[in-house]
Amino acid sequence: MNDLSRPRGTVSPASRRMSIVWLAALLATAGFLFAKSASAQIFIRAINLRFAIINGTAAPPKPKKSDKEEPDWGDPPKGTRAELLGDIAGILDEAITNIDDVSRRDEKNPLLSRSLRKLTAATNGYLNQINALKTQSKDPDELAAIVRIDDYANQIIEVGNKLPSPSPDTDKKKKKP
Repeated sequence: MNDLSRPRGTVSPASRRMSIVWLAALLATAGFLFAKSASAQIFIRAINLRFAIINGTAAPPKPKKSDKEEPDWGDPPKGTRAELLGDIAGILDEAITNIDDVSRRDEKNPLLSRSLRKLTAATNGYLNQINALKTQSKDPDELAAIVRIDDYANQIIEVGNKLPSPSPDTDKKKKKP
């Protein structure tokens, strides 16, 4: 019996290179990612962009940025639906790896739970999109990537649902003397 949750051995070299480049970029920024509360937003933005391309709703490329604080996101990703879905699975896997690494080093880091909450909320939406794509797709590579995304998304949601309720931010509620 075939195990659909495992990636198939037939991945195109272009897809593999694209995935390696994205994962290398994500790894290079992993330390930076969890140093700020915006850590999950980078993963979320990368996944949202791929879903927008898959759904045909990607915004046209922006002209040169005028705000120096805005990071340069580069060109939008290119590839087949199967390759973009594979990228999404890889990004979710990388997010899980980074969350595991940070939780092992600093379990009580408040940024960890904040990032995981953001990622969990976004992941719930990804499951809805994946369920719609699952019924439309007949391509075995797409279906294998969808199964991987579903597995990673469920892992994130399971851990995210175990988080305690967020504590109110006391710094924001301090009264002026």
